[in-house]
Parts: sequence; C-alpha cells; structure tokens
Amino acid sequence: MTPLNRSTFRPWIAVLGLLLFAGRATEAQDQAPAANNPALAEPITKGLHVFTCGHSFHVWVPGIVADLCRLAEIPDHVQLGVSSIGGSRVIQHWDITPDKNKAKEALQTGKVDVLTLSPIFLPDPGIENFTKLALEHNPNIRIIVQPIWLRWDIYEPTTKRPEKVDHNAITGEELRKRHAEHFQKMDEHIRELNQQFGRTVLYIAPAPQALIAVREKIIAGQAPGLKTQEDLFTDALGHGKPPLMALVAYCDFAVIYRRSPVGLPVPAILKQAKLGDQEAALNRLLQELAWEAVLQHPLSGLRR
Repeated sequence: MTPLNRSTFRPWIAVLGLLLFAGRATEAQDQAPAANNPALAEPITKGLHVFTCGHSFHVWVPGIVADLCRLAEIPDHVQLGVSSIGGSRVIQHWDITPDKNKAKEALQTGKVDVLTLSPIFLPDPGIENFTKLALEHNPNIRIIVQPIWLRWDIYEPTTKRPEKVDHNAITGEELRKRHAEHFQKMDEHIRELNQQFGRTVLYIAPAPQALIAVREKIIAGQAPGLKTQEDLFTDALGHGKPPLMALVAYCDFAVIYRRSPVGLPVPAILKQAKLGDQEAALNRLLQELAWEAVLQHPLSGLRR
C-alpha cells in the first residue's frame, strides 16, 4: 500500500475548514441580534405600531394579534393599516399606485415599528424594496416575514397541482420533505438581505413549521377537539379554520412581541370553533407548538 503523506490531506483539510467556518458564520449571523443587543431578546411590554401587507393566509392575523395584546395586557398596540390582495406576492403591494399605496405612506411617516409581510414563493423583490424604504424612515424598524404553508400541500414551483387534495392522507415526514426547499430558499433570502443591509432587520414567523407540528399531533390523536387534518382547513387550497388561524397568530405575536403566548386565555378566534370542554386544552397546545416553532427557528430573533 502506498503510504499517505501530509500533502495528500492538505486540500481536504482546507475544504473542511472552510465548511466549518461557513457553518459557524451562518450560526453567528442568526444569533447576532441577541449577542449584539441582549434587549432584542427581551419581551416587549409596550404596544407597537404595526402595518401588514398580505394575502388570505395572513391578512386576518392583525385582528387576532390585537386580541392577544388585550389578553396579554400589552397597552397601546396599534395596527396602523393593512394592505390586502388575494393570492399576492409582496411586490404587488409595492406596485400599488402611490396615491393608493397605504403601506408606503405609513412607512414614510417613520412611525411603523413592525412591518409584516407574507410572500408566497421567491423571487419576490417586494421584500427588499419595502425593507429599504422602511429603513430610510425608521432605522429601528423590524420586518417580520410569515412564509406561506404550501397550498394544496405541494411546492408549486416544482410540483403540478393534484386533481384532488386529501389533507388527511399526508404524514408529517412528507410535509417536511415537501416544504424543505421552500424553507431553505426563504431562510437564505432573509439572511442575504440582512447581510446586504448590514444588520438584522428581517425576521421569520415560522407559521408553516408550527402547522406541520399540529398536523402531526392530529395524526397521533393528541390534538384536543381536532379529529382529522381537514379540521384545520376550509378548502383544498389550505385556507384556515379558527384553530389554524389562532396558531398562526400565536407565531406572529411571539415574534412581534418577543414573548411566549403560552398561558394566555382563549382568544376570540378560537372560541368560534365551538370546541366545548376541549377548547382550553387545544388553546394550550397551539400556544406551545407556536412557541416551540419560534424558539427553534434561527431567524425568529429568539433563543431558548
């Protein structure tokens, strides 16, 4: 056998070193907000001024978050406005004519503390455009991006829409597999934009991850009041019923106010589900799964 010498290993050692450095750099960037400013990870107790741009998987979040602020006794929360366009990409909200563009108008006042956006798939230059405008008028603003959960349970850029959708037939493992590329691309885009702007200004509210966790609980028979995955949806597309809407709002609330929703009373939206004596138990489960998803996501701005 030919003896191996040090020169044989040097190229591979260099490559391994670069890979380890890249991984640590990404981790450091994700953790930068808490490391550079510990206050960022502290719960926010005073009401914020929020503006929302979104589609039918997001535009109802502001009303529920306002209710959660009331239940959490957070004073002076203000929803400054909502730009609502069905099935929209963020760029569509950006492209609204100046005389009707309430989002740009609000951002230009410098009074928006948090802007929430809900892209569908990338590319979507609207995220960058809004972030740039927001920072010009308020350098301390935070942009919270709520990625969409897969409509029809498929990744549309690569998968043909099925003739029939059976939400009950899919497993948690398969859902994670189908969402993987979507999650990866969104995370990469948010990291790139934060690097471009030289600071962490964009964060992710991981609603799709929390939804997958709830669906797994339903499959396991561990979601009080929910018998099938279909109990979360109004249609094949994936529009949410009250339990799903409450879950998503808990994710957004947690990222906006940097605080756990666990222990809050049942919000008005979940009462609409008429779950009877299962209501409190399901509410607690939704809170815990939303909070766990937020803590696990490296771009939520929160750590354990």
